Amino acid sequence: MNNSQLRKIGVPDECLTPAMEAIQKLAAAGELRGRNMKKDFGWVLAEPERFVEDEHLGGFARAVIEEREFQPAEPIDYRTWGSDIDDQAHSQMRDACRIPLATNAALMPDAHVGYGLPIGGVLATEGTVIPYAVGVDIACRMKLSVFDVPTTAFSERFDDLKRSLEKGTRFGVGSSYGRSGRQDHDVMDRDWSITRITRENRDKAWNQLGTSGSGNHFVEYGELTLSERDDELGLDKGTYLALLSHSGSRGAGASVCSTYSGIARNYLPKRYEHLGRLAWLDLDSEAGQEYWAAMNLMGDYAAANHDVIHRRVSKLLGAEIVAGVENHHNFAWKERHGDRELIVHRKGATPAGEGVLGVIPGSMADPAYVVRGRGEPESLLSASHGAGRRMSRKKAKDTYNLKAVRGDLAAKGITILSAGADEVPGVYKNIGDVMREQEDLVEIVARFNPKVVKMCGDGSKAED
Repeated sequence: MNNSQLRKIGVPDECLTPAMEAIQKLAAAGELRGRNMKKDFGWVLAEPERFVEDEHLGGFARAVIEEREFQPAEPIDYRTWGSDIDDQAHSQMRDACRIPLATNAALMPDAHVGYGLPIGGVLATEGTVIPYAVGVDIACRMKLSVFDVPTTAFSERFDDLKRSLEKGTRFGVGSSYGRSGRQDHDVMDRDWSITRITRENRDKAWNQLGTSGSGNHFVEYGELTLSERDDELGLDKGTYLALLSHSGSRGAGASVCSTYSGIARNYLPKRYEHLGRLAWLDLDSEAGQEYWAAMNLMGDYAAANHDVIHRRVSKLLGAEIVAGVENHHNFAWKERHGDRELIVHRKGATPAGEGVLGVIPGSMADPAYVVRGRGEPESLLSASHGAGRRMSRKKAKDTYNLKAVRGDLAAKGITILSAGADEVPGVYKNIGDVMREQEDLVEIVARFNPKVVKMCGDGSKAED
């Protein structure tokens, strides 16, 4: 019998696999001959309790009982910060709240539609991890470094600033230094054999170490302003020249996400097929443990990626780093909330525990902010990771002319070395509004105004 025939006699989709396993056991025992499978399976469907101890039909019978007794969990609630959030993002968040073992959820003010969990979605689960609630670019992160160079460099040393950005990293999908240009960092001495995927991607990762991605990834100089001294940063009130970067785990991270989200979907029970990319892995399973190890390695690699970029850029400029802030987003953390250990997924959301420093960027024309978390429990100690998109990349390219935008920004003292029309300021929400909508989540420590910006030239093509 095949699946179609099994369905015709009333076998639920959730029980098709154990039904086929029962048939295989009967065949292996030589007991298929002369049996009326339709009748036998009908008996199991009618009175499964009679067959739970049967050596051939027991697994199928137990699956039938489990299916009959299944009661879907009530979806959890989530709190939303912000009002300018599209309906699709809310729909994705509602789906996420129906996942078994989901315990808490929140939606940040920069939220917009993504794959699986929306960008700006925060989801806590018990004992499970969801690859697409982490995201494709695992451990995408922000890093800000303050240099010992006066802000007069923007007028007096502009060519040096430009050269250090142009030569300090490479942009685009597939961008790489190649084997001959590999950068040094002790992250490459870590054990990359923890999973097959990390082992197979080690060379690619090493070749891409110190490079930047496409899309909204950037490296830029700006003026960092503090209205009062901050002891944790070690900076007095004043304005400083700073470097800000946004990138992640590059091709290796994408491979980890693709592989383990595929495994999770293969394990996804039939009754949850509609959740698709929200498929989860049990952390006690082999696949769950592998993904967790690979995700954490990608976190260390992404941090190293930024470290190399900032090291190269500062050396090219002849500057010393005197202070800095950095943070992940697109990651999952084991955290205690109340009396439970939970897996907190922050997809495009910044950790904002009490006293925790982070960076929230705006756009190529709008400020970024160094923030300190207030530790709001309902947001799962989280805040936005940026301003958030308000239109698709295709619509942006159909709407805006990069040359015109570049001219407007130049008049405001902002130089765009390279970028795509899909990343111009108009595609983003107003960062001022976003920050006001999360005043209970973070306090502003400093403001970073972009001055010299480099991104991927066309949003995808690699650049030398």
